[in-house]
Amino acid sequence: MFLSYHCAVLLAAIARLTTTTFSTAERSECAARSFGHDSVVCECNSTYCDTVGVVSVPPLGHHISYLSSMSGNRLEENRGPVRANSTGAGLRLTLLPFKKYQKMRGFGGAMTDAAALNILSLSAGAQDQLLRQYFSKEGIGYTVVRVPMASCDFSTRLYTYADTRDDYGLHNFALAPEDVHMKIPLLQRAQAMSPQPLSLLASAWSAPAWMKTNNALIGKGSLKGKPGGKEHQSWAQYYIRFLEEYAKYNLTFWAVTTGNEPTAGQMTNYSFQALGFSPEEQRDWVALDLGPALHASSFPHTHVLMLDDNRLLVPHWAKVVLSDIHAGRYIHGVAVHWYLDSMFPAGPTLGTTHELYPEYYLFGTEACAGWSPLDRGVKLGSWQRAEQYAHDILEDLNHYVTGWTDWNLALDQSGGPNWVKNFVDSPVIVDGGRDVFYKQPTFYSMAHFSKFLCEGSQRVGVSASGETNLEFSAFIRPDGSVVLIILNRSSSAIQFEVWDQVVGYIPSTAPPHSILTLVWYTLGLNT
Repeated sequence: MFLSYHCAVLLAAIARLTTTTFSTAERSECAARSFGHDSVVCECNSTYCDTVGVVSVPPLGHHISYLSSMSGNRLEENRGPVRANSTGAGLRLTLLPFKKYQKMRGFGGAMTDAAALNILSLSAGAQDQLLRQYFSKEGIGYTVVRVPMASCDFSTRLYTYADTRDDYGLHNFALAPEDVHMKIPLLQRAQAMSPQPLSLLASAWSAPAWMKTNNALIGKGSLKGKPGGKEHQSWAQYYIRFLEEYAKYNLTFWAVTTGNEPTAGQMTNYSFQALGFSPEEQRDWVALDLGPALHASSFPHTHVLMLDDNRLLVPHWAKVVLSDIHAGRYIHGVAVHWYLDSMFPAGPTLGTTHELYPEYYLFGTEACAGWSPLDRGVKLGSWQRAEQYAHDILEDLNHYVTGWTDWNLALDQSGGPNWVKNFVDSPVIVDGGRDVFYKQPTFYSMAHFSKFLCEGSQRVGVSASGETNLEFSAFIRPDGSVVLIILNRSSSAIQFEVWDQVVGYIPSTAPPHSILTLVWYTLGLNT
């Protein structure tokens, strides 16, 4: 019975796959440049940039792999057969497709004022080249863009959209020049290049100063009054006005967060824009103000993501907010940042929260390299930072996170501009003077996920036959193909084979300090 069933499935799958093109279109190679770190960047200009091209899954019985490494590989493509017999490799990774977990939403980055300034510092041709690298079908498949509501530290000035004192009715609400002349046109261009609608995500750093207890955009301060009061209601309506103004430019938002890093606004002498909330205050503001305002607006289906802060906070905040039926009915997910992740394991934070509140999804909304005082700023060609990205993404995905959003889409060589000099790194670094941009190793680290894990891809089980230094996660895409992503942070090559119990064995090797993505068709397992 088992063999008859799978023979029938095999014949149907072969019929479905015989027209599959075994090719990768329009591929071009990295123009490598070294800046003295442990790996290289790929230099791009208005007329040339490396690209992996449009990836087609090979027909049944074959696989395709993409390799990036410290030694200089950048999404290097290799093809091979799926074998009928084991290769005898010491390590076997076994696909467990009937163990199903979360479905993916997507990957992306943030269109900050700084990112927009840097992109627009390039010639028109180089701007298009950069946007294509992220958003076109030949690019790396970004589908999520986080958009700050008004200024943040990656701005050149402090502002909100309602700086007129005591304007509770928001009669003078207006988008800033940074929105109208920079971010919005770039988002429109990115959307025009993308083969699918972008999932826009809005986060606010601070309410207008006149709404806050400290009468300032920066430092320790929260909303005046109480949830349900005029300041809290006006702050909720501020969100609605933002959505309305962007909608005039045909830009609609998949989600809003309850505010960037609410714990920052509880810190004394915090140096840039922040709005403090306790979990109880956030719960009541959502229940009494933001939730009802969205529900009554033209945007009742816009998702609300709570927290938007580091994962160490997730279990407690989720318990306070999501256990309340009044707030919980307006919340769709929990937004998490990656800072301090190395100190707080994913299991007790993300895993525990998913187990307690499985109906709410987890979503990564901010990460960047170069933020730590011990490892600050831009490092052109740092492979170590690419590994940090891949490790964190794999850990998050293996603990129910449904997507991962990088921070600035592009920065300059100093890691800015940033009005408070909070300089960090970015997957794309712009040199406007030379009209070039550099794709960092972190760009390719992101690509190993964003290029291959389309929306609706579902994480499935995968097990190792023994102890290994490899880190990995497996997914079934909506078309029935398998994606297996493998990170080797060790200094030794690791030989292994992948066993898909339905179609066979895939022999492979993970070189030292490398990221590897394998793709192949399996049978009868469309998500």
